[in-house]
Amino acid sequence: MSLANNYHIAVPTAFHENEDLNVDATLEHIRFLKKLGVNSVLLCASTGEQHSLNLSEKIELVESLERLDVSSDFEILFGISSIRQIEAKQLASKISRVPQISSVLIGYPPYILPTQKEALNYTTSIIERVNKQAVIYNNPLRTGFDLSIQSYKDLIDNHYISGIKEAGNPQKISELNEVIDSPLIYFAGGEKELEKKICLGYNGLSSIAGNLYPLEVKQWFDSLLKNEDTQDYNLLKNKIDKLFEDSPLPLIKNEISIIENINFGICRTPLGNWTQTKRCILKIWESYFRELEQPKKPISEFTWFFRNGLFVLK
Repeated sequence: MSLANNYHIAVPTAFHENEDLNVDATLEHIRFLKKLGVNSVLLCASTGEQHSLNLSEKIELVESLERLDVSSDFEILFGISSIRQIEAKQLASKISRVPQISSVLIGYPPYILPTQKEALNYTTSIIERVNKQAVIYNNPLRTGFDLSIQSYKDLIDNHYISGIKEAGNPQKISELNEVIDSPLIYFAGGEKELEKKICLGYNGLSSIAGNLYPLEVKQWFDSLLKNEDTQDYNLLKNKIDKLFEDSPLPLIKNEISIIENINFGICRTPLGNWTQTKRCILKIWESYFRELEQPKKPISEFTWFFRNGLFVLK
């Protein structure tokens, strides 16, 4: 059975303030999205956090999905990528025994620059153990490795590949369509240049902004696929652009905590260094105001400035 959804949300991983894994908050966010009408999520991939997780933490996250009470048509994808192939295979074996997981997204290890042949062996070893459909994730900017058109073709011809997430050269999708007969979902990684990618043949979206605007992003995406121009999405696009002006993950986690009233926690440093510095300064100011015992507006309403090496509130 192929994937039923061409739109999923790549959910962040929650961590406690000491950077320990917070499984409960991660599941709470998924439940929140499900209640809103989201039909598919991706864990442990695309946000960049999975490479900070050790194998035990990844397995803990996989096992936690067995207590996630969702309907059988709710699709969960789980990312597998490791600098050690043996650990990727162990994770794949664990995932194979969890029915809540519909598919895996297979990414390539960063930094070590495998050959095409080594990458094919790595991918095949995972697929053979996971016994689920797979989406191939190629992101040369993050990993330094770029899967070739021929390697793509070899994998698709010989394995159950239901989708491709190509975050490198978007022109590859046009090339792949010329040499591959199988119908596939071509996922865009995030909302950046989404209109252009759809024109090149992308027909799926792995959304980051959907964590905050799940239904709005899907509606915009569907309208692009249908080439409809019946609604103005500039306000949404401005929100998305603002989200990616800086490191988006700390902001997304903070907004999840506020909107959903859960403690989604922080990023593992160095991500979020500025956010955590800002939190410390807020605590100092709040303590200062309490000592003064004078009325104050909510600290979040203050305007921030950076002047002469000092943070200034106004």
